[in-house]
Amino acid sequence: MLLLAGLAACGPVRNPMARWVPSPNYDQRRPVAIVIHFTDQSSVQESLHTLRTANSGGPVSAHYLIGGDGGIYQLVADSNRAWQAGPGRWGTITDLNSASIGIELDNDGHSPFAPAQIDSLLRLLADLTTRLHIPPTQIIGHEDLAPGRKDDPGPLFPWQRLAEAGYGLWPRGPLVDPPPGFDPWMALALVGYPLDDRPAAVRSFHHHFRGMDGDALDTQDLRVLYALSRQLTLEPVPAPGPLAPGAGISSDHE
Repeated sequence: MLLLAGLAACGPVRNPMARWVPSPNYDQRRPVAIVIHFTDQSSVQESLHTLRTANSGGPVSAHYLIGGDGGIYQLVADSNRAWQAGPGRWGTITDLNSASIGIELDNDGHSPFAPAQIDSLLRLLADLTTRLHIPPTQIIGHEDLAPGRKDDPGPLFPWQRLAEAGYGLWPRGPLVDPPPGFDPWMALALVGYPLDDRPAAVRSFHHHFRGMDGDALDTQDLRVLYALSRQLTLEPVPAPGPLAPGAGISSDHE
């Protein structure tokens, strides 16, 4: 009897009010994005405790945690909804908790990310994007979906290294000046940023694509946004090729 009860508990949840007539036409939760965080805590063990209990704001979790030594921990099944993204949106996605995989990196928010940690992250991204069919460009930071509310993974995160491995959105080819009439705000929204707080959106954009602070757009931002918008609208770009040099920290901070 105990064995039967255990087997029943492992099966699908059935409503006792209804007759069970199963259909094969269903699927599990299908994540379409990956959100990267830093823990802003002092150790993997502290973060494991927080992600399995609660912090000052209540219970939180993530699907994965990667330590500075490259160790990978899984806390929530890929098919389940982890409490990791919170309020915010990315493009048309308004419930990131339901639509994404959350990866926490053991980092205090002020230090460079360890090489072994990024190596493990790249291996994990290869697995998740392949196995779960997540578009490789749909890898974002927590601050990208929640500008002004969150600042992780911050300006020290190596987005360009991820792009060189094929993950995340990054400008390709030479950066050129946009034509007259180019609307950088429309381009920023096309990339995915919510524009409820435009200075906050620019700060998040700067952290991600420029590796710097600042809440006002400059001419290099316009070049980066023009390149990204052309890629996203599938327009031909001049001399397509390697990642655009200078898309990160620029010598001209107009």
